[in-house]
Amino acid sequence: MKTTLSFGDITRQLAVSLRLLPITVVICSGLYTVIILLAGQVVPYSSSGSLIRSEKGEVVGSDLIGQQFKQPKYFWPRPSAVSWNAASAGASNISPASLAMRQKTEKLLPPFALKKGEKIPADLVTASGSGLDPHISFAAARFQVPRVAQARGLSIDQVMAVINSPGSGKSSIPLLNESVINVLQLNRSLDRLQK
Repeated sequence: MKTTLSFGDITRQLAVSLRLLPITVVICSGLYTVIILLAGQVVPYSSSGSLIRSEKGEVVGSDLIGQQFKQPKYFWPRPSAVSWNAASAGASNISPASLAMRQKTEKLLPPFALKKGEKIPADLVTASGSGLDPHISFAAARFQVPRVAQARGLSIDQVMAVINSPGSGKSSIPLLNESVINVLQLNRSLDRLQK
């Protein structure tokens, strides 16, 4: 059975469609945009970039994106697979069992001046999946304590107290029962200690 539309039916459907068009545009382009913008302002770390500011209001880094520290007086983060460029975040995709990974890891060891038989926490010589992880494990932080303490003229106990303090950027990974520490927050806590 064939159904044909008359000119009047087509005109009515077109009129309904034209009346719905501005409503749809307002809802999809205007209202939706405003709702997402407001949600982005209310939900933590969504649109502000998780920026960390100094006491003077200057941006010193991000709570969610790692940055490089090279000076001995600072805790060092994980290596970056993307040379600390947040625009090209990503992993190296090198197999942990590959010769290329071993060679890359061995190039990262000299600054740590390992003693014979000393082991280094894996996160200090391997990049994270994003290449920009701002956290290190507590083992990696404890491993660096002697160097940082010596470079700052502090005791090991003083540096450990900063690591264990609430303002050091300490957090835990749900379900894994593992604690990590934000390198930027930890280094800022050390700088505040020595002001």
